[in-house]
Amino acid sequence: MNYTGDLYKEIILDHYKSKVHKHRIEDADFSNEGANPSCGDEIELFLKVKGDTITEASYEGMGCSISIASADMLCEALHGMKTEEARQLIGKFRGMLTKNEEPDFPDEISDLEAMQGVRQYPLRIKCALLSWTTLEQILDRVEEKG
Repeated sequence: MNYTGDLYKEIILDHYKSKVHKHRIEDADFSNEGANPSCGDEIELFLKVKGDTITEASYEGMGCSISIASADMLCEALHGMKTEEARQLIGKFRGMLTKNEEPDFPDEISDLEAMQGVRQYPLRIKCALLSWTTLEQILDRVEEKG
């Protein structure tokens, strides 16, 4: 029995089923759509930003459990985060999935470590990264708006 693997699967399923962050922010400062045409996952990410701080994040969309769980984890992690910290988090998450880097997430967002099992399934990495790539595009626009 692989206790860690089972725990990670449970964490992913909990986030997949969660509806806490799955809603449209009607007065969002930024939003962006992302899609993974190879599997049909679609995500729209919404952010409220005050100064350089993300005050609220949510998503809408449909897709596999990995894609939706990843979006939920991302939105949970972003609350109260500075935009530069969000960029750094994207780099850590991407490094964990694509470069086998050891995850180094603060305790309050340690659920993100559950996604490291996805790297065993290369075709699923795009699913896990969809919302993160969508966030990266939003952060580019946040910086442009300055």
